[in-house]
Amino acid sequence: MKTHDQLHKMLDEMSISYKTYEHVLVFTVAEANEVDRDISGLHIKNLFLRDKKKTCSWLVTTTHDVRVDLKALRHVLGAKGNLSFCKDEVLWEHLGVKPGSVTPLAVVNDANKAVKLVLDENIFKYDLVNPHPLRNDMTTSLNPQDMLKFIKKVHKEPEIIAIPAVENSIAA
Repeated sequence: MKTHDQLHKMLDEMSISYKTYEHVLVFTVAEANEVDRDISGLHIKNLFLRDKKKTCSWLVTTTHDVRVDLKALRHVLGAKGNLSFCKDEVLWEHLGVKPGSVTPLAVVNDANKAVKLVLDENIFKYDLVNPHPLRNDMTTSLNPQDMLKFIKKVHKEPEIIAIPAVENSIAA
């Protein structure tokens, strides 16, 4: 599994511009909102999901303020049954990160390319996006197109969609 230092080295080798900020450990969007106030750009949240048959894993990345409609999302993704969150062991096995550190950059550790990465199309409306660099005491700011370039180089083409949100509801 890659470390954050190895990840940053890969970004450097691809001539991707980024800035990394160190901060206290964060495990939730609410906690991240406290430390992210001074970091410009879009803050995101990530859901590592599986379907009822446990036949597929999805990493869904969206804007931090969207409350995802999992029932609608399952149809968009073509999931077999309801979506639920993967266990911590599966997260570690596939992406090499622990809860709170989930990031689209973690596909660098998906050697078997078993995870389907789904990115919210709204991410690309911003100049900067702020994923964790494989650990949750840091945030790395970079251009969303550069993040996409990195993902395509180390993994595979992600699915870019409009993430269905629960109507009239913004996540805390």
